[in-house]
Amino acid sequence: MTAGLPTASVDVRLLFAARIVRLFAYGLVSVVLALYLAARGLSNWGIGLLLSVTLLGDAVITLWLTSVADRFGRRRTLLIGALLMMLAGTVFVLTDEPLLLALAAIIGVISPSGYEIGPFLSVEQAALTGLAPDRNRTRLFAWYHLAGSLATASGSLAGGWLAFGLQDAGLGALAAYQGVLATYALIGGVLMLLFLRLSAQVEVQRVPDVPQRRFGLHRSRGVVARLSALFAIDAFAGGFVIQSLLAYWFYLRFGVSEAVLGSVFFIANLLAGMSALLASRLAARFGLINTMVFTHLPSNILLCLVPFMPSLPWALAVLLVRFTISQMDVPTRQSYTMAVVDPDERSAASGVTTIARSLGAALSPALSGALLAMSMHAPFLLAGGLKIIYDLALYRSFKALKPGEE
Repeated sequence: MTAGLPTASVDVRLLFAARIVRLFAYGLVSVVLALYLAARGLSNWGIGLLLSVTLLGDAVITLWLTSVADRFGRRRTLLIGALLMMLAGTVFVLTDEPLLLALAAIIGVISPSGYEIGPFLSVEQAALTGLAPDRNRTRLFAWYHLAGSLATASGSLAGGWLAFGLQDAGLGALAAYQGVLATYALIGGVLMLLFLRLSAQVEVQRVPDVPQRRFGLHRSRGVVARLSALFAIDAFAGGFVIQSLLAYWFYLRFGVSEAVLGSVFFIANLLAGMSALLASRLAARFGLINTMVFTHLPSNILLCLVPFMPSLPWALAVLLVRFTISQMDVPTRQSYTMAVVDPDERSAASGVTTIARSLGAALSPALSGALLAMSMHAPFLLAGGLKIIYDLALYRSFKALKPGEE
C-alpha cells in the first residue's frame, strides 16, 4: 500500500486509476471500431447489428457477474471483467470471420460507445459507496465521472491520431485499426494488475442471507425495477447516436478524417466530464432528481438540431454545446441509485440498472445503421424525442422518493 495513506484511500485511488485506464481504452477503440468493421467488409446494417450484439453480450455478462459480486467477491468480479476485456480485443484483432467476431462480442467486453460497459462500473460504485460517507457520495461520483470522461476524451484523441499516424507511416487502414484494437487488449492486462492490489475493504460487510433474493436484490426490487425500465428507454434512445456511430455519421456526411474525429470527441468528452463537477453542486442545492431531469432536457433538444446544421462547423458547435450538459445526469443518477437501496444490494442494483441500459442500448445501433441508409436525420430525431419522454417520466415517478441526505 502507499505509505502514509489509509487503506480506504489507497483503494479509492486504485479504483480511480482503473476507471481512467479502462475509459482510455474505451475511447481509444470507439473512434475506429465502426471504421474497422467497414474495412473488414461489413455493410452499414452489418456494422449496426454487430454493435448491437456487442452491447447485448455486455449486458448478459454484467447481469451474471454483478448479481453475485457482493457474495462472490467484488475484486474477483473485477478481475474476471478485465480478463474478458483482453479476450474481446484479441479476437477482434485476429479474425475477420463475422461469427467469431459476434462470439467475441457476446462473451468478451468491448465498448463501441466510448462509455462504460461490463461489470466494472457497478462493482466499483458499490465499493466506493462503502469507502466514503453518504454526504460525500455524489461529489465522489462526480470526480469519478470526470476522471472517466477525461480518460475517454484522451483515448478518443489517441485512437484517432494513432490510426491516422499508422496509415501515414505506410500501413493500410485495416492494419492501423488492428493496432488500435491490440492496444485495447493490452490495457485489459494493466487493469488486472490494478485490481489485484485492492484490499478487503472494497468488499461488502457479511450479512445473513436475505430470503427471496432475485438477481441479488431483496427489499429494493420494486424501486430498481422502475428505475431500470426508465433507464432502458434513455439508453435505447442514446444507442441511436453512440460515439462509434456519431463518428461514422460525420465521416459519411462531411468526410471527416479519423484524426479530426478523435480531436472532436476529445473535446466533447472533456466538456462532458467537467460538467459533472457542476452537477454535484446543483444536486446539493436542488436535489438529485431535479438535477438529472432539468439538465438533460435541453441537451436532448440540441441533439435533435445537429442533423439540420448546414455545415460541419455548425454541426460540431451544436454537438459540443450539447455535450456540456448531456452527461450531468450521470453522477447524479448513479448516486441516487446507490442511495435508495440497501448496502448489500448496491452491486446488484447498479448491475441491474446498468443491464437495463445495456439491453436498451443494444437494440438501437442495428436500427440506426438501417435508418442511416434511409435518412441522415432520423437517428438524431428519434434519440432526442425518446430521451425527452424519459426525462418527463423519471420526474413524475421519482420526484417524491428522496435519498437519505436530502
